Amino acid sequence: MLPEHAPFTSDQRRALDSLLAGLDPVQRGWLSGFLAAGVAAAPVVVAAPVSAGKLTVLYGTESGNSESLADRTVKEAKKRGFQAVMKNMSDISPADLAKTGNLLVIISTWGDGEPPETATSFYKEFMSADLSLSGVNFAVCALGDTSYEKFCQTGKDVDARLEALGAARVSARQDCDVDYEENYVAWLASSLSALAPASAAPVNFVAAAAAPSVEYGKKNPFPAETTDNVILNGEGSSKETLHVELSLAGSGLSYEPGDALAVIPVNAPDVIKAILGAAKLSGNEEVEVKNVGRKLLADALREDYDITAISRAVLTKLAEALNSTVLRGLLADDAKERLKEYTNGREIIDAILDFAPDGLSAEKLTGIFRKLPPRLYSIASSPLAHPDEVHLTVAAVRYDTHGRKRKGVCSTYLADLVKSGDPVQVFVQPNKNFRLPADASTPVIMVGPGTGVAPFRAFVEHRAAQGSCGKNWLFFGDQHYTYDFLYQLEWQDFLKDGALTRLDVAFSRDQPEKVYVQDRMIERSKELYQWLEEGAHFYVCGDANRMANDVHQALVSVVESQAGISREAAEAYVEDLKKTKRYQRDVY
Repeated sequence: MLPEHAPFTSDQRRALDSLLAGLDPVQRGWLSGFLAAGVAAAPVVVAAPVSAGKLTVLYGTESGNSESLADRTVKEAKKRGFQAVMKNMSDISPADLAKTGNLLVIISTWGDGEPPETATSFYKEFMSADLSLSGVNFAVCALGDTSYEKFCQTGKDVDARLEALGAARVSARQDCDVDYEENYVAWLASSLSALAPASAAPVNFVAAAAAPSVEYGKKNPFPAETTDNVILNGEGSSKETLHVELSLAGSGLSYEPGDALAVIPVNAPDVIKAILGAAKLSGNEEVEVKNVGRKLLADALREDYDITAISRAVLTKLAEALNSTVLRGLLADDAKERLKEYTNGREIIDAILDFAPDGLSAEKLTGIFRKLPPRLYSIASSPLAHPDEVHLTVAAVRYDTHGRKRKGVCSTYLADLVKSGDPVQVFVQPNKNFRLPADASTPVIMVGPGTGVAPFRAFVEHRAAQGSCGKNWLFFGDQHYTYDFLYQLEWQDFLKDGALTRLDVAFSRDQPEKVYVQDRMIERSKELYQWLEEGAHFYVCGDANRMANDVHQALVSVVESQAGISREAAEAYVEDLKKTKRYQRDVY
């Protein structure tokens, strides 16, 4: 409902109340406040914040979410009178924390409990630092993903370490899953109130007249039309790599090379059918979906819930729904290895079949799920080369485990369900930690096997469109030259045009011994080190489990051999590349 002081006639008020009733709570709150404050351009008395002291908002980010929340935190804190500043963990040392006074930390956990790439150095130093933070008041918001065993581990570590060093916790740590908005808002309100209870004096504020307009983004994804969707691999390949082109015309969305596109998938019909069968439900039951309303169960399973990813959080909810002593035993503290073994390669349907043989009610079934999260894909296009378009390079994931066929939710949504002309719900996820050099003459070295080549297609396209004079060197790898040389003709054209200076490839299955991109780096050690000494920026994109570490070790070996220094000194050289943002990774 509109606030009583909103300046509208009774007819206008009834019409606007009707409009607000059709929106979700977030949209309703935004539009209600907007209309009340601004449409009539009338003077409105609001509270002027009094000074609440200095505040540092420290963040560590992998995909950009923590940075985005840090920015929102600073803006809200300034409204409340704080002298708030935002600091990236890559730009601060642990010793600086003693000077902060008031500190809010927002940090994500990546992979198997690891800190974000740009926060690694700070984290390692902080966890072993010998300093006193007795004058610091703090609160921590930890971002994570409950589908991983070490959920929010980095945030938990930082929170505990701050307390151990003498800092005073003013608000409980908030652990957030991928659907973090509600928990973040509650944490922010609690933390800012604890640091400086609200007090204010009234001032006059005149808002300019404006009409509400549609703004697309994370809270309101854009339905991008699919203009192309083709398989890049040749016939005979064991891989299924898609090139997807989407139209952003009319969206107002913009991106830079290095950014990611978030895709909101839907669950596949066969997966929904299997879940309904396991739960012994028809799909015609009605359920209440948070912030959405009532809808048919089958529709909710398709559009709203993560119905595949198994985790401790899911099994805990299932144990409560079933009152299962067997399942609680699997979740016990002394059964962590058994739980890890059970969840490995399994999905939610396996748990329903194993622990709920008699089925579940619709309410209990939906109660174990979390919201269906978006999937992030490195953007494979330059906005200069493809105005109003965005391109993706996606590997369709399909495999068999425990006697069942499995598939990636989003990758096979794009592969199996999205046809030319179909809309795909998307928003742009900026990645400021994976950017081309500001100086277009700076050389760049790019290592991107498989779909890791996606952002480097964007990089080379962008530099070509700009007419940049900087040298560009790409290391690409995959299984077979004949089938799996992604964007082969484009790379050859770029080489002819001079937009791509060098191209080194490694096709692991084309000879008896396997050859990878890191092997090509070692073979080209002399030239690679020369480029680094000329100021080249070094980029890696792709698999985090093995490739990224192998490439990192190869890079250290290149420096060690070519500079004639110790391994330790070479590691320090590479670490300095990271600190100066000349070594950037986008790994997953």
